[in-house]
This record gives sequence, C-alpha cells and structure tokens, in this order.
Amino acid sequence: MKKFVIVVISLLVISVILSGCSKSGGSGSGSGKVTLTLYSTMNTDEAPKFKKVIADFEKEHPDIKINANFPGEDYEKLLRVKMAANEMPDLFDTHGWAIKRYGDYTADLSDMDWVKDMDEAMKPILTDDKGKVYAYPMNEAKDGLAYNKKLIEKYGITPPTTIDDFVKALETVKEKSNGKVTPLWIGGSEATAFGGIYDLMATPLLITDKDHDYSKQLLDGSFDWSHYDKLSELLKQIKDEGLVNKDALTAKGTQATQLMAQGKIAFAFISGSFGPETTALNKDVQVGLLPTPAFYPNQKPVYTGGERYTVAVWKDSKHQKEAKEFIDFISQPKYVKQIAELSSLPPGLTNVKVDNYYSDDYNKYSDSPIVPYFDRVYLPSGMWDVMGKTGQDLFSGAKTPAQVSKQMGDEYTRLRKQNQ
Repeated sequence: MKKFVIVVISLLVISVILSGCSKSGGSGSGSGKVTLTLYSTMNTDEAPKFKKVIADFEKEHPDIKINANFPGEDYEKLLRVKMAANEMPDLFDTHGWAIKRYGDYTADLSDMDWVKDMDEAMKPILTDDKGKVYAYPMNEAKDGLAYNKKLIEKYGITPPTTIDDFVKALETVKEKSNGKVTPLWIGGSEATAFGGIYDLMATPLLITDKDHDYSKQLLDGSFDWSHYDKLSELLKQIKDEGLVNKDALTAKGTQATQLMAQGKIAFAFISGSFGPETTALNKDVQVGLLPTPAFYPNQKPVYTGGERYTVAVWKDSKHQKEAKEFIDFISQPKYVKQIAELSSLPPGLTNVKVDNYYSDDYNKYSDSPIVPYFDRVYLPSGMWDVMGKTGQDLFSGAKTPAQVSKQMGDEYTRLRKQNQ
C-alpha cells in the first residue's frame, strides 16, 4: 500500500512539473521562449538582408525567436494548404491579397502606432470600411519596364512612353546591335514571367484610358474578352519579329541579372531589386525603371503598385502579442528605411524618406499614375496561373491570341462562380 501511495504521489509531482513546463514554454521548449513562425515571399537576394533585421529583433527580445521561411515559388501553394487546415504561420506575407484572400485569417492591426503613418495609397488596399487594418506594409510595389540606360542612350533611343515607341525601340536595338543584344528578355520557364507581363499591360489597355475603360464590365462579369486579344497580338508580333530571346520559354528568371550586367539585355519587365543587383555585378551598368507604356493617344503611362512585402498576424495565433511586438520593431524608422532599400522600393510608411536605386526615375515620371495590379482588382482568385500558362501557350504556338482570350474568358467565368 505504501508503495502504491508513493507511486501515485510521484506521478502527481511529475504531472505538475510537466504541466508547468508546457504553460511556460509557449511554442518553445520549456525555456520560457516563444517561437513565432514567419513566412515571406522575399527572394533569395533579399531574404538574407531581412534575416539581419530579424536577428536584431531577437537580440532585443531574447525570449522570442523567429522561425523565418522563404519558400519562393512554392509560397502560394504552401499558404493555401495552411489556410485549408487553419494552421497559418503566426506572421505571414499577404503578397497583394490582404483582404480578398487572407482577410478571414488576419488579426486587426488598427491599434498599432505605425498605422497613422501609413501611405494613403496603401490604405484602400490594406484597410476596410470598418477600420480593420489587415497587414503591415514593409514597402510599396512600383512596377514597370526595366531598361539598360547606357545601352539605350548609345543607340539613340528615347525611353518609350507608348507601345508603338516601345516596339520601335526593340527594333532599333536588334538592328544596331546586329542581333548581339536581346531587345526584350523574358525568363519564361516559370509561367509567372508571362503572367507579370500580361498583368502590367492589361491596365493601360483595358482600364486607364477613358475611352477604353472596361473596369465596370470586368467587375460585374460582362467583359468581352476579345478586347484582350491585343495583348497577345503584341507579344506574338514581338516574338515573330525576333525581338525577344529565342529561349524565352526555357530561360530562368535568375539569369536576368547576369545578362543585364553583361550588356546583353535592353529591356525586361522586371522591377524591385533587379537594378541594384545588376549594378553590383557591373558598376558601369545602370538600370532604369519606366512606367508601362501607353496604348492610346493622350494616355499617360502607368506604374503598377500596391502590396509588395507585408506582415500580417494570424488571428488564431496563440502569440499575437509577441507577433505585434515584431511588427512594432520593424516599423521603427531605422528598419522601415532598411527594408525599403533592400527591395529598392518606396516604404509603406510616410514618416521615412528613402533614396533608393530608382529614385531618379520615380521623380522623372512622378506624373504617371500608380495603379493597382490588374488581377488583384478585376480577376477572381486563380486567374494569375491562367494568365501565365496561356502566355506560355502563345509563345509555344499552342494557342492563337484569340484562343488565349477564349481560355481567359472561360476560366474567368468559372472562377467567378466558384469564388462566389
């Protein structure tokens, strides 16, 4: 009997000890530390710089560890799986879909100090009419057409502001370089390269010209997709005239920086850190960033903007307090500046001035409107993949421009019904 009592008492003591450990450890190992899981869409060049910011945070907050993940092209697939299982990371990047895709999974950040400094352009993208703030904007996307400044000047080309001038510029590069310089380079082994081009050009074609504004029809589902033909016809013309790299379907996006640094590329629809990374390889090459050229007379070229890198907090996280501490930390002016500069983009907050790589171009084209990404406003979730894949099909010859538009229309209709 005594042995039985001793065993029971021993088990109770162990149970109390284990219970105490589990309560104090959060998601840690019983040491009192909390581990926050963070997922970001930052690329392989930017992630190491962001990790240094994370290390600074961990140094100042020794009881909080950040488990940072940068899955690249697999990000969206991974997050969809996590949403389906309702097992989201404590901190995650909404990459353009703060409200439409991730809204039901995000905690409200409206009580945080940095909110008062949020750029006005970001407010309709990251807040709703009830005042909820869905994510913290680490920077503000501003995408367009990259070009080799010295090369264009060498060939006597004025940076194009219309699509007609853009095509003429490509033809001039091909002629004056004797085919040694690729006029337009596309790393199309990944469908996202084609998706990005269609997305940037669709806005000036279909939205921003008052006589060719189909925004209402795109939003209510009545859009005639034959209007989309012109984008594919333009890309087909560029391909047929040899104004794009022959390996556009197999080239990898990671090749672009090296090729631009070697003076082998004139234009590319690549933004962000592409410019500074190129100049880091060859200081004699300076990359400019133009707004997407206009399709119609009297139409201004446009930059495409919105969310680039954000941090949202999972509404069901057990560590919302610690997650918000991390956001508080990176919203300090010192880190706002660092993060904006690592991505060569404007900051999402207005209390910091950043002189980044493309500042001269942003100032030169300051009268060009900044418009939201076409797919994020006008297309149902899932259409990004369709845009990219149909672009690959166009370049491979598997589809004509009309067939591309038909597939876009069919998928648009199907996905609208599916998402309702």
